[in-house]
Amino acid sequence: MGSDDVFKKRGMVSRKKPYRTIKQTFLIVCEGECTEPNYFKSFKISSANIKIIGTGYNTLSLVEKTIELMDKEEYDQVWSVFDRDSFTAQNFNAAFELANKNKIKVAYSNEAFELWYLLHFHYYNSGISRKTYKEKLTKLLKHKYEKNSKIIYDEVFDKQNNAIRNAKKLLNNYDGKLYPEKANPSTTVHILVEELNKFL
Repeated sequence: MGSDDVFKKRGMVSRKKPYRTIKQTFLIVCEGECTEPNYFKSFKISSANIKIIGTGYNTLSLVEKTIELMDKEEYDQVWSVFDRDSFTAQNFNAAFELANKNKIKVAYSNEAFELWYLLHFHYYNSGISRKTYKEKLTKLLKHKYEKNSKIIYDEVFDKQNNAIRNAKKLLNNYDGKLYPEKANPSTTVHILVEELNKFL
């Protein structure tokens, strides 16, 4: 006879223990101290615990910092967010290798994070310099683009599906032979964005 049957026989009501939902945890470690953290902090996450850290480190040193941080606490998902910029291919590739070895997911942009913003508006498949990113965004936003903006997530949110579609299209252009250090433009920021969207 089960415990519930015993309760029923005695005319008693069994009480179930309260169910406690365990939220998934994210660690997102960014190269920029403000630009990327401000963007990701704007996600209205309701069903996950997200820790977002801007470091000022880049590529390989950023992944090393991510490992240091993840060793202090357990997370379900750990991400490093960094740009190709003008760093050497050797340094950039070493960052990917170290991340993969430590099960860290990478949201990279070649050449800069602003490519992700641009893809909200248009599809770009030719190399873009950092200076051009800012000029294009200023025109598209119809005001001067501020690198550390706290409102750009809201400004481009209604075009997010366009950005995801355009980012995927860019990656598909490389026919499965993606060499991130050479693939300008390209980004995997959309993969992190899609993952965060599951917890809105």
